[in-house]
Amino acid sequence: MFQATRAVFYYAISPVHMGAGSAIGAIDSPIQREVHTGHPMFAGAGLKGAMRHHLNAAWPTDNERPNPLIARMFGPDTRASDFAGAIAISDAQLVALPVRSLKGGFAYATSPVALARMARLLAIAGSTPAIAIPELQEGQALVASDRMLAADSKLILEAFEFAAHTDARLGETAKYIADHAFAASDAFFKDKFAKDLVLLSDADFAHFARHAMVVEAHVRIDDDTGTADDGGLFYVENLPPESLLIGLVQASNERSKSPRDDAMVASEILRRLFDEAAPHELPGMRDCVLQVGGDATSGRGLVQVRCCDAN
Repeated sequence: MFQATRAVFYYAISPVHMGAGSAIGAIDSPIQREVHTGHPMFAGAGLKGAMRHHLNAAWPTDNERPNPLIARMFGPDTRASDFAGAIAISDAQLVALPVRSLKGGFAYATSPVALARMARLLAIAGSTPAIAIPELQEGQALVASDRMLAADSKLILEAFEFAAHTDARLGETAKYIADHAFAASDAFFKDKFAKDLVLLSDADFAHFARHAMVVEAHVRIDDDTGTADDGGLFYVENLPPESLLIGLVQASNERSKSPRDDAMVASEILRRLFDEAAPHELPGMRDCVLQVGGDATSGRGLVQVRCCDAN
């Protein structure tokens, strides 16, 4: 069905609340998570809506109505039976989480499962990086560089101590991800990721993926009194800033009931979305910042988008 595919990295600049819609436990408004891993995720439907919203502003028309090119790519706003959109956006899977560290402020933590799933998506998109995925026991860790290590080769994350050592293969993987997931203008975090990536066992990583989120207390205000509403305290969960996820954007050749002389093929659609705009073209989403999820008015949901070129 799809003739072209790109892998896309999503890097959280602010806390992100992609709501799950149902509460379990003490958190009233949890984030979206995968059932089988418990890892935070971004649903593809939410990402697609955010991209469309971004392009509605980036590709205006003279009469202030949405640019017809958007409907041709994403599908019509009304009369959905006329033709299907040419874009499909997958859920975004977790690659790395920021975890508080004794040295370096925080580390980017990942796991064998997270790296293997990233490598699989990159392969689908035509990239074949040499990503080594060693097995680890609980309590063990590998680090991309030794600057995260405390005395006696210990890695201290939150209140947990891991026996760790540097691994050149993990350093190569960290550099590959940094080169493809970060814009050139984000040089500080690109360099930090390449040096401060740590690999934990799947079990240890799952603990941080569950418990290292940003949980904020909110108070509902009574409109009449202007004070806290009785029983109005609630808790909202957010994915922390500096988290990294990856997903796929796929395209088919443009479809319509009537043949178009200017119909776009799949590769052209993805080029116009993610590559540098050619002269006289509208700017796409290359290295753009999207707002995804809820709480936009409180600065939540800012995500840097970086398309990974196949190599």
